[in-house]
Amino acid sequence: MLTAIKHAPHKALISLCAVLVVAGCSQPSTLQEIRDEGVLHVITRLSPSIYIEGQEGPSGYDYELAKLLADELGVELRVRVASDNTEILSVLDKNYAHIGMAGLSPQPALEGRYKTVSIGIAAQSMLVYHRELDRPESLAELAGKTIHVAADSNHEFRLNAAKQAHDGLQWQVHSGLDAAGVLARVESGEFPYAMVSSNELDLNHVFFPMVKEAFAVGETTDLAWFFPATQDNSLSNAVEAFFEQRRSDGTLAQISERFYGHLDRLNYVGARTFMHHVENRLPKYEDLFRDYAEAFNMDWRLLAAIGYQESHWRPNAVSPTGVRGLMMLTRNTASHIGINNRLDAEESIQGGAKYFRIVHEKIPERIPEPDRTWFALASYNVGFGHLEDARRLTEGAGRDPDRWMDVKEFLPLLAQKEWYSKTRFGYARGHEPVIYVQNIRRYYDVLSRLNAPLEQEPEQAEQFVRIEGAEKARPDTGAAEGDLRAALPRELGMIPPTL
Repeated sequence: MLTAIKHAPHKALISLCAVLVVAGCSQPSTLQEIRDEGVLHVITRLSPSIYIEGQEGPSGYDYELAKLLADELGVELRVRVASDNTEILSVLDKNYAHIGMAGLSPQPALEGRYKTVSIGIAAQSMLVYHRELDRPESLAELAGKTIHVAADSNHEFRLNAAKQAHDGLQWQVHSGLDAAGVLARVESGEFPYAMVSSNELDLNHVFFPMVKEAFAVGETTDLAWFFPATQDNSLSNAVEAFFEQRRSDGTLAQISERFYGHLDRLNYVGARTFMHHVENRLPKYEDLFRDYAEAFNMDWRLLAAIGYQESHWRPNAVSPTGVRGLMMLTRNTASHIGINNRLDAEESIQGGAKYFRIVHEKIPERIPEPDRTWFALASYNVGFGHLEDARRLTEGAGRDPDRWMDVKEFLPLLAQKEWYSKTRFGYARGHEPVIYVQNIRRYYDVLSRLNAPLEQEPEQAEQFVRIEGAEKARPDTGAAEGDLRAALPRELGMIPPTL
């Protein structure tokens, strides 16, 4: 063989390669390459529906699933943040990433360019408009008017399909804009009409109260992860099996509830009121929230959200049932935790933080966050005994007593005799803690995004970076989704006082 290689190197190498192929040493699959390198490369964009970085680190519906996938594969997850969907698709075209998370649905124009796997979230294209305009009832009414959309979104192909039935339908595509950037321009009146995905509208609506929803265009479609067409099917097949398993074991439903289960808690009036109080009331107490949250090892934004739910940050608040102060402590609770003057803002905030920490520590440690915090909030509101009654009812029905999404269905049953008669602590207005928790989650979300750390400019546009220091590119949104301050009109009290 050595002689053959010496005298006919090309033929010998070809023969050797053929032998290796027959022996099973062919090119490794995409999935095997990922395992060999020990890294799953993902390209995405900043969006609370997909990926966002807060003070606690990365989060987002797609990110949480990508992290679970990487853990299951036994590899490291590396995320690169693109400026927009156009860049994401370009990176995939070059096969520079294994998965693209863009908040997109499969589209006719993209067939053949990418493989796709549904991620368990469905969305529609929603026509939105500035609140001071007359509400359009159909696309026909918008003939001759411009609809604004982000580039490489879910909306252009639907508008192209609708154009055949609606003469005069026209739209403008904006490169570099994301959903928040489009909504910010509708809020200001620059864009009278626009189109965004329903899930992104749900997540952003509270920040843009002058934006109204008109109607949906096209059918509801599943959002998907995208894979380069040049890949073999090994990774996409593994991802499909991963999602099927997570759908069966309830993980998809739980993560969906975490990010989308509380978004209906602020309507137009509530959003304007909350944002006004963020500017005009919160500055008086923010330092106290920060100081006592740190003292009791909790997030100051959560403590502030509890305070807003309790009293709208009013230190002299008094309820008909006798609870008082900014954190609305009962007389017995205040006495138990050593608070003398419930109407003193500092004592009240100190007492609220201390009491929440006591309640939180009662929740079993086996319950992971964020569910443990949500259970603690429910206990803060209705009492630990009633919460335990609801958890027992949940378990008795074959559901998971350690998951908030299950227990919140059983808490309202504590107001019905056929159910509370079977419990240890009896009757409770069980619907109230559910609303209480959902409201605080929404306030906390808003405060978290208003106080999110500023993004850093990317050092190298083509470099993959570990998740702990993920690269960020700031799109030309006027208000990137990780930094909403520029998009929030000052006259509505929507600029956070400090960051």
